[in-house]
Amino acid sequence: MLLFSHFIPCGVWEAVYILDGLTKNKSDIQPDTLHGDTQAQSAPVYGLVFLLGIKLMPRIRNWKDLKWFRPTADEVYEHIDDLFTKDTIDWDLIACHLPDMLQVAQSIRAGRIQPSTLLRKLGTASRKNKLYFAFRELGRVVRTLFLLEYISDDALRQVIQAAQNKCEGFNNFAQWAHFGSDTIEENVREDQLKIIKYNHLIANLMIFHNCHTMTQAFKELEAEGMKLTPELAAAFSPYRTHHTNRFCTYELRERDLEPIDYGVTFQM
Repeated sequence: MLLFSHFIPCGVWEAVYILDGLTKNKSDIQPDTLHGDTQAQSAPVYGLVFLLGIKLMPRIRNWKDLKWFRPTADEVYEHIDDLFTKDTIDWDLIACHLPDMLQVAQSIRAGRIQPSTLLRKLGTASRKNKLYFAFRELGRVVRTLFLLEYISDDALRQVIQAAQNKCEGFNNFAQWAHFGSDTIEENVREDQLKIIKYNHLIANLMIFHNCHTMTQAFKELEAEGMKLTPELAAAFSPYRTHHTNRFCTYELRERDLEPIDYGVTFQM
């Protein structure tokens, strides 16, 4: 279910805005892991999320083309040395600007500045922008460690792939709910933002309805003595569409609904 959406300009990498969803999240669910696609990552973003205590785990296309940095110039690895370039980490630069970077992270935590505002300012590699180079250098360390973990841990790759599939599944589901989107077009930013918000609201309501219906079906099976397992639940998706008629007549009626009960026991 979608908790946050943001309207961003065309041609901008989503990495600039990917952290805004976490800082604006006021729900009881406070994740410490962030998934995304290739455009959800960059070296400065890796540095910032590390200081915020968030683990960034994107599905990176052509990850082997990224630079892998050595801690020192004389560091040599027996089996994976070819993965690394000759570039090394400037630890002195990180140490010099670490207090400033920590102050920035604290400001974001306190809600005084949005991550996207900071990352837009850090988006230029100007020689005067020393903080950019410090975040980039720290991000190179974190991303290199992540890539090493990525290639060595099959379970991690499965988690990342599954998370990205869920994101793509929701996007496809929301696009299905937004029928006529190829003909209903607006060039006014406020109207475009409303369309996105309303589309996501409808998608969330349909997901809630699907989850409620599946839960009731599980409870009926449980009452009949059927053993429910996590593997059984994993075969069901909240993005079901075949039972929904998008083009019917909708009537608003007042109904007395029974309290929702999610008390289903899955046996390991």
